[in-house]
Amino acid sequence: MLTRQRKELLLKILREDGQIVARTLSEQLGLSEDTIRRDLRDLAREGLLERVHGGALPASPAIGNFAERQAISADHKPALGRAAAAMVQAGQVVFVDGGTTAVQVARHLPRDLRATVVTHSPSVAVELVEHPTVEVILIGGRLFKHSIVSVGAAALEAIAQIRTDIYFMGVCSVHPEAGVTTGDYEEACVKRAIGAASQRTIVLASPEKLDTASPFQTVPLARVGGIIANAGVDEALLAPYRAMGIAITIAT
Repeated sequence: MLTRQRKELLLKILREDGQIVARTLSEQLGLSEDTIRRDLRDLAREGLLERVHGGALPASPAIGNFAERQAISADHKPALGRAAAAMVQAGQVVFVDGGTTAVQVARHLPRDLRATVVTHSPSVAVELVEHPTVEVILIGGRLFKHSIVSVGAAALEAIAQIRTDIYFMGVCSVHPEAGVTTGDYEEACVKRAIGAASQRTIVLASPEKLDTASPFQTVPLARVGGIIANAGVDEALLAPYRAMGIAITIAT
């Protein structure tokens, strides 16, 4: 079998099964495990899958720039924003992450809400300018242009001084085995710090992010209090999280 044919077959299996276990596949195809691992490394470098220990998982499509990501699941993100905004109660201190879905959370907060929103996203902060009774605390630092959020030591120091009731986390990927992951190491560190400073972490999971993986873990699933997913998502994708005791909110 030619290299191109092998790689096409691996991608086909990944689409159908949702994962690749190198050892099992080598036995099924009669190929060496080293050959399969080499092909998986090549495909990972091309951004076509995500290598994990022993095999591979689907790569997240949320790797483009901010403008490109706005077009992905554009019809699903407002519903996620509405469902998240409905969870916020008067007087709470809420951390709203960066990203295209998080902007929808800010956009759907009630106009008469009295609360404090902390964010390291200039996009979210600007969205809240016209909310007269929402106090906005904007975390500074180095601008990570991919997600339009502040990262770095200054951001981490500021986050460590604040305790929030809810953290609405934007993600690149959610997978029952790989956990909650993202594509940038420094951004993962910031998300982890925000989660540690929040009483409850709620993951905003548009359909294309479920059952995918990215290189860097943000928080373990044990730290996730809830996942907001869209109506119509296959229940089989959500069942593993329900089994872990994670509350699932269906956004309509």
